[in-house]
Amino acid sequence: MGSAFGAALTQGGNDVTLVDVVQESVDLINERGVTIREGAGAENVVRIKATTDPGSIGKADLVLVFVKCYHTEAAIIAAKPMFGSDTVVLSLQNGWGNAQRISDIAGAERVLVGVTYHSAALLGPGHVLHAGRGATFIGELNGAISDRLETVADVFRKSELDVTASPRIVDEIWKKLALNVCTLPTSSLLRLTAGELPQHEGVVSLMRVLLDETKAVAKAKGIELDQEERWNTINAVLARAGAAKSSMLQDVEKRCRTEIDVINGAIVAAGREAGVPTPHNDTMVWLIKSLEETFA
Repeated sequence: MGSAFGAALTQGGNDVTLVDVVQESVDLINERGVTIREGAGAENVVRIKATTDPGSIGKADLVLVFVKCYHTEAAIIAAKPMFGSDTVVLSLQNGWGNAQRISDIAGAERVLVGVTYHSAALLGPGHVLHAGRGATFIGELNGAISDRLETVADVFRKSELDVTASPRIVDEIWKKLALNVCTLPTSSLLRLTAGELPQHEGVVSLMRVLLDETKAVAKAKGIELDQEERWNTINAVLARAGAAKSSMLQDVEKRCRTEIDVINGAIVAAGREAGVPTPHNDTMVWLIKSLEETFA
């Protein structure tokens, strides 16, 4: 996702540097650029800078965070040399809780949060499949439509990224969370592509009750979540995605740690705080955690 967005922002005329911890990827990108395959279409090579050393970049206007949730703290600590007095840090990560992790290190005054319905997969060093395009929503933690929020949104739009500056960004994050709660663990446990999930009656029933619990927890937290709209959207997204594999399934196939803690785990934690039972989300966490234990 970082490469896909970085390439789009570069083509939009912005000065972009990708930051990664893998030296092989950085060296290849600096030598050949990033290769973006748009769905099943042609490949496009975008020349873009990359580094393993955030301190070499200088002060940044915008730091865009796409790392896995469990790498958030380390990434933000490493990014500190890029922070100037007006630097904005925007998280477009999956799940719930990343904003607090970033705020604890960078300061809440720097942070914008959001969600994106783009999908991408790494095919190899410097080689990305941009499997699907979709809307992106960004916002201030306090819901304000600030000048800096509008500036970031405008930069994205000029780079042909469909972005909305939202005054209810928490609701938008929970909308995406609801989608992920239903589809990520189910696809990962059953090794099903997006388009295969709705083809099985048991999976559909399970996704329904996972959404029921998410709606109940959201209501208890005062978060607006239209259950039928979400169900219809989930099915529309799965139909469009077709043979695409979810990010969690990609992690499982690589035998890597997943982001279950900030997906279904977030529903479980919020449910406990609100006194709302979440037995099906608990089960998803238990099963994915057990699966992860087999990776050792």
